[in-house]
Parts: sequence; structure tokens; C-alpha cells
Amino acid sequence: MTATDFRRIALSFPGAEESSHMGAADFCIGGRIFATLAMVKLGYGNLFLTPEIQAGFLADAPEIFLPVHGGWGRMGITHIRLREASEDILTGALHTAYKLRAEKNARPSAKKPPKKKSAKRA
Repeated sequence: MTATDFRRIALSFPGAEESSHMGAADFCIGGRIFATLAMVKLGYGNLFLTPEIQAGFLADAPEIFLPVHGGWGRMGITHIRLREASEDILTGALHTAYKLRAEKNARPSAKKPPKKKSAKRA
């Protein structure tokens, strides 16, 4: 697969939009990122997964998936090796990331308590 395939598939999901962050293409739903092409020069697409789902992808296909280096990877951000991925695998992986983001967007956000007003001194 290629970056063009990644883009085509990511944009095929309802409400998906392409944007750019720090010069790299990203793919959003509801203004929130579910995938990027930030590492495309190295042959990777990036998927925003949970650590648990990432672990399953890594166990099933370590030749295709690997965690992003550092803290992002520990949070579930996952590289997909585009050259090694079939269309079915890329579509399934992108759909998983898309679905996770859509579900997260649908959850009501936690309301923060209002800030206390500080007493003004004269």
C-alpha cells in the first residue's frame, strides 16, 4: 500500500476530513485526529489506537505494526508499514482507529468545576 491508498481509505469513512499538523497530513473526525501520515517518508502511516488494541495488532502482525517510539507509542499510537500491509489490513486498521475516535467523540466530556473567584483587594 502507499500514502495515496492510506489517504483514499481514511477519507472513505463518513465525516472523515484531511487536515495538516506540523506539515504532515492527518485525518480527523469531529476535529479530532484518528490517523496521520507524519512518518510517510519512512514508509509508515500512524494510527491512534488504545494500548490494548495496539497489543493485539502487534501480536497478530508484528511485521506490519509497531509502536511509535516513546510515550506516544505507550499511549497506543501505532505505525503501520504501508509497503507490507494489504488493502484489507490497512482498511481494517484505519477503520479501527476511526471507530475509536468516533466513539470517544460521542462520549460526554467531563465538566470541570467552575473556577473560584479570588477576592479582590482594594
